[in-house]
Amino acid sequence: MPSQQESRRAFIAASTMMAAASYSRVLGANDRVRIGIVGCGGRGSYLMSEANKCPNIEWVAVCDAWDQRRDEAVAKTAETVQRYEDYRQLLDRKDIDGVIVATWDNTHSRIAIDACRAGKDVYVEKPMTSRPEQGPPLVNAVRETGRILQTGVQQRSTPHFAEAKERFFSSGRIGRVHMVRTVWNNNSGYRFAPPPGMEQKPAGLNWEACLGSLPIIPWDPKRYFNRFSYMDLCCGQTGGLFVHMVDVVQWFLGITRPAKVTSLGGIYEFDDGRDTPDNINLIAEYPEKMTVSFEATVTDRVGPESADIVFFGSGGRLHIFRSGYRFLPAGGTLQDAILGAGTRDAHMQNWIDCIRSRKQPNATADQGHYGAMACHMGNLAWQQSRIVTWREEWNI
Repeated sequence: MPSQQESRRAFIAASTMMAAASYSRVLGANDRVRIGIVGCGGRGSYLMSEANKCPNIEWVAVCDAWDQRRDEAVAKTAETVQRYEDYRQLLDRKDIDGVIVATWDNTHSRIAIDACRAGKDVYVEKPMTSRPEQGPPLVNAVRETGRILQTGVQQRSTPHFAEAKERFFSSGRIGRVHMVRTVWNNNSGYRFAPPPGMEQKPAGLNWEACLGSLPIIPWDPKRYFNRFSYMDLCCGQTGGLFVHMVDVVQWFLGITRPAKVTSLGGIYEFDDGRDTPDNINLIAEYPEKMTVSFEATVTDRVGPESADIVFFGSGGRLHIFRSGYRFLPAGGTLQDAILGAGTRDAHMQNWIDCIRSRKQPNATADQGHYGAMACHMGNLAWQQSRIVTWREEWNI
């Protein structure tokens, strides 16, 4: 028999789901999915293009703290869409089924929770959260409202990743894996500089909305245009890069919580006001007797960026990322390598499909929490110069 607390929790969850359902309509396979977006910058613009590839969608509203970006977003939709500076006005609309959240990391969880409570399904960019304590409340909001939340780790909807998982992990061919190495060097997104003329804040830009719940500070063009280099805004190279890679590791190996994480690195070259390391090495140890490492540098500027995930197994070694995969069987040579070509993701389409079917998406809130937590633990370890261990309050 369930306990009194469990019964009460189930009752509250059921009641909240019923309330949220009153905002939504039942969609058929051919119904248009009506969507809005919060955050129309570079990433938001890309996600709008991805949504436009999906059949039977309709843009209803766009929201951004800067009027210029709201105007630019309309060009990807239709002149009939409504423009908002305050995302809460967008969420108040009853004619929106799903909301894309492509703001800075610091506002992901708050907007996603509010969207769920407003009866909207959500596509939220990675990392799903910007601090450890944000994960459990967002996961609870998704569970209690029954909303569909897709986290923006698009490898989970990329065919060659799914193929490699089936071919080498589900089959058992890779054998025992006790070590995974991830690397992403020379990502130019961490070297952005403000364009000329931005010393003064544009009149149509709501700087306080960008900061969200963070302490109000004077206009800072470096923070606005290079937000990835500030821990409170976008979690650094761990939250921007490692999150994709550790999510693949956790997916392929069926693991979730790192037991402990340590990290070293520093601001070695770009002492430009940033507070996240421009060079970093991280190691996460999982209770399943394995370690996952991450390295990233923006000092290297030779040729294209370098990114790879390497699984070292007793049955072979798998290299995989967006350009494809290569499996080297144990005891074999390079001539025995099994290759797979890179493919395009269908992550946005998966979200749209799940809005209609009410099936779980490929990258759930639970998975988004665990992937983000590996990054947050790494950042805490770097900031505090210590090993960070998993805490009870981070469980979901």
